[in-house]
Amino acid sequence: MRKYLLIGVSAFVLGAGTMAYVSPIAQATSPSKARTYKMLELFGDVVATVENSYVSEVDDKKLIEAALDGMLTSLDPHSGYLSPESFDDMQDTTRGEYGGLGLEVTSEDGVVKVISPMDGTPAARAGVQAGDYITAVNSQSVLGLTVSEAVKQMRGAPGEPVTLTIARDKTDPFDVKLIREVIKPRAAIARMEGDYGYVRLPGFNEKSTEALIAGIQDLRAKNPAMKGLVFDLRNNPGGLLDQAVSVSDIFLDGGEVVSQRGREARDIQRYNARPGDMLNGLPVVVLINQGSASAAEIVAGALQDRHRAEIVGITSFGKGSVQTVIPLRGGADGALKLTTARYFTPSGRSIQKTGIEPNLEVAQTKDQAQDIANRVWFSEASFKNALNADEGKTRKGAHTPAEAPPPGFDEKKGDFQLERALAVLKAGSVEAVPKMPKPAAKIAEVTAKAAAAAGVGKPTVEKK
Repeated sequence: MRKYLLIGVSAFVLGAGTMAYVSPIAQATSPSKARTYKMLELFGDVVATVENSYVSEVDDKKLIEAALDGMLTSLDPHSGYLSPESFDDMQDTTRGEYGGLGLEVTSEDGVVKVISPMDGTPAARAGVQAGDYITAVNSQSVLGLTVSEAVKQMRGAPGEPVTLTIARDKTDPFDVKLIREVIKPRAAIARMEGDYGYVRLPGFNEKSTEALIAGIQDLRAKNPAMKGLVFDLRNNPGGLLDQAVSVSDIFLDGGEVVSQRGREARDIQRYNARPGDMLNGLPVVVLINQGSASAAEIVAGALQDRHRAEIVGITSFGKGSVQTVIPLRGGADGALKLTTARYFTPSGRSIQKTGIEPNLEVAQTKDQAQDIANRVWFSEASFKNALNADEGKTRKGAHTPAEAPPPGFDEKKGDFQLERALAVLKAGSVEAVPKMPKPAAKIAEVTAKAAAAAGVGKPTVEKK
């Protein structure tokens, strides 16, 4: 059975001896198939040579699993091979309960990189941030490991300690000590902010829609005069497609939520909301940031395109591709996680690489505003083999964001993006809300420092 996730058949080589039988078949097939069989024969020869000649004995299973994963990850950052153990872990994650640290991670050039920490987990409490690199687990390097292998090292029995070595921009590498827990992502957090409701959704697992409905119902029951809602999708790394559609359905009165389009022009699947808006038209503002990915971007894009919500924050991650998880022999041999389509918003925008741009761009901190102005922010577009946006659009480069906390704003106690979202609700629209002064970005100063560090302008010494 296939399961569509936002985050999946291949030829499997048995060994060099098998290829002797395959080769004659290749002579009777098309040139492309013949080339494929020849390369499979080469693969079998390499496996046999490694088995016979490597300096120490090798584990054939691990060797071939690594080859399968390498083949798939060469296509794009989100395709890959899941061993039977990794497939079980993934199923636990989507069910919304598992043991670990609470991190959504990916791999970039053989280094594990954090997409987002999950709310209320050891990683979030320890201050792990989106964009951090994890270079070692318990002093053992994870450089060059697959994501599945690195995650396996980070998971363990609840209550056990684990130390992550973190590499972060502008700081020296440092260790973070955490205690593993049974991760039960909170599906929804609801409270009132004055006359306005606030609901945060940390992820999209099988319980998300149910918990979101319960949260909104509780707010409205206790506050029948509620004037609007802030829907917080910041640092939401995504999850299940069906949950993205059903969450969007809560706010929309019918119509398209998202479409996915595969290789062929006719390969289009559309997902629609049912009639009935749970909030009966109450104004909504959605908060997003660079950690909002996948399912979170589907929801934000749908509500933006359908003019159901204003979007406040900074441009989202840009993970707009569809991975189909394809179990092999019912999961006994693991599964493939294969990119099979792209996601498009109702207006036909591809989410891939470009992300969802907010109606009102607001940096959370002055440092974040400076970072956005001086360099391209970590996103899906950062991966060198990321799938392109279908319409050929590119992500907005380094620029000064429209708004950032003014002097005197207490960034440790206050939430500037939330304050601006509430201001939009009170004003009635982004156009009507009084704008903050645009932050001054010291681009020249940072550029000069970077140039000096790189040795630009210094005399070049040639060694012969």
